[in-house]
Amino acid sequence: MTSQQLEERSQQLEARVAILETELAQLKQMLSGVLEKKVPWWLKVAGSFEDDLTFDEAVRFGQEWRRSAE
Repeated sequence: MTSQQLEERSQQLEARVAILETELAQLKQMLSGVLEKKVPWWLKVAGSFEDDLTFDEAVRFGQEWRRSAE
């Protein structure tokens, strides 16, 4: 491999690394908002079944089944 070919490969590699660094910085910026605002999963679903008649009925069926299993 000639010194000119090595120089070209080196420049190509430097360009690829620069692109990767830019993309990594963009990904970090995108994720920073998500990671900083991490909310426990249970807070996301807490209260989501409020005033849901189907859920209330499922709870009642579960209570009945537990009572019958005693």
